[in-house]
Amino acid sequence: MWLMWSVAVVLLLLLFSLKQFFRISFGIRVLIAMLLGVAFGAYFGETAEPVKFFGQAFVSLIKMLVIPLVVTALLTSITRLRDPSQLRKIGTKTIAWFLLTAIIASGIGIAVGTAINPGAGIQMGSEQVEAREIPPVSEVFLDMIPSNIVSQAADDKILPIILFTIILGIAISIESQRDAARVKPFQDFIEAFSRIIFRVTKLILKLTPYGVFGLLASVAASYGLDTLLPLTKMIAAVYLACLIHMVITYGSIVTFVAKVNPIRFFRKIYPAVVVAFSTRSSYGTLPVTIKTLTNRVKVSEKISSFVAPLGATMNMDACGGLYPAVTAIFVATVFGIDLGVTDYLLLIGTATLASIGTAGVPGTASIMTTVVLSSLGLPLEGLALVLGIDALLDMGRTAVNVTGDTVVSLVVADSEGEFDREAFNNNDSPDELELNTPSNTTATSS
Repeated sequence: MWLMWSVAVVLLLLLFSLKQFFRISFGIRVLIAMLLGVAFGAYFGETAEPVKFFGQAFVSLIKMLVIPLVVTALLTSITRLRDPSQLRKIGTKTIAWFLLTAIIASGIGIAVGTAINPGAGIQMGSEQVEAREIPPVSEVFLDMIPSNIVSQAADDKILPIILFTIILGIAISIESQRDAARVKPFQDFIEAFSRIIFRVTKLILKLTPYGVFGLLASVAASYGLDTLLPLTKMIAAVYLACLIHMVITYGSIVTFVAKVNPIRFFRKIYPAVVVAFSTRSSYGTLPVTIKTLTNRVKVSEKISSFVAPLGATMNMDACGGLYPAVTAIFVATVFGIDLGVTDYLLLIGTATLASIGTAGVPGTASIMTTVVLSSLGLPLEGLALVLGIDALLDMGRTAVNVTGDTVVSLVVADSEGEFDREAFNNNDSPDELELNTPSNTTATSS
């Protein structure tokens, strides 16, 4: 044990020295931390489990930021809108893009799952999985309505908080148009509090390499060859589907809709993608996502502060599209069940609806998958085979979801004239994640 801790301390000091003495950029340090964590966890095995403390502590700190960050970011975003009707237009565009990319993701999952056939040769175990259902539409909308925002925030119900904040922001905008002097003190308070929250965010994000090291060491320590080898094709199928969706779907949207260089775009957003991959939490990555969009992609704070929190709640391309599709084909193969065209169309529709019906619920991917399997009449017991590697798969799924948030933010910002194209093209220092406090300036499209 003492050897493990000695090596851990040396590696953590090495990560510290990369910034202090070698001036290695944020993104590169996080990437190095990932590699060191994997190597450390793989070498020491279960002995390395205690090191996950660093990862758990980091995730707890960053989750602490979610509610205040969402509230202040949305409020400042809405109050900067010139016309409250802009909110409806931006919201409609955002949700439309979320649904479109989720449908495409389901199709990609079906294509990859069919081509690789990940369930071939797998023997079914005896573990049972409880069926889950899409909540009734009335229940979904009731859960979205804020009733007691304090208790709902404590229960990690983000949608009611978002809705409350939007209503509050609209009220501030209306009152500001009627009598700006009366609401100006509150607006000044929100601006000041927003700057403080972003400063806290900056302080906590400095711990990212150490948290990532602990998280990846824990994941690597948990999985041995005995666990991974039988499901290698399943892992390959999910990650290949994720890669195709990121490169083809998102790359095409960035290239042909936003009309920017996709390689440049992906280089600029990779700090958010790396943090998402490591933390497996869209909410936990939210501070990095917003700052990446504003400081590196040059999307205005007005758009990034609205689209990113909404995306962390509703944008489920991988959890609701890719993963359920691949898993459905996996289970069908294991049990010798043939799926037809009608089944595939039902799969796409169900996964898209499930992504809305289970938005913001912990364990979203598993819930959506049981919904899809039930709708296709497939045995839920098949899901038990892949639950053992869910954490490993969830890393790729979260990276895709967060990438989708940044892509939709870019497209919506470009359509609203809130994307500074010239700054995006001229600012070619993509390795450093600048974490300055927000300003009152608004990006404009060139």
